[in-house]
Amino acid sequence: MSTAAPLIAPERVDDPAEDERDERDRPWNVIVWNDPVTLMTYVVFVLRKLFGHDEPTANRLMLQIHHEGKAIVASGPREKSESDVTRLHAHGLQATLSRD
Repeated sequence: MSTAAPLIAPERVDDPAEDERDERDRPWNVIVWNDPVTLMTYVVFVLRKLFGHDEPTANRLMLQIHHEGKAIVASGPREKSESDVTRLHAHGLQATLSRD
């Protein structure tokens, strides 16, 4: 007669589905890029119109775009962010999506 060793369960098992949920829940960033043509006042106007930013916030973002070459102007779910990029393109601004 042989005695089998007792089975010991691991303390924690990673659930791949949990990792996938975390990845899907991470927000997408809407990035506006600097260009040499668009007026700064127009960028402020578009940011206020499309995202509801107040004037100081829109000015700060516009200056960040101008000096650093880009700025994150909004974050959210992928579908909403894709729509935001499309609306920015319709207003003549260069915009893309990214994740951290």
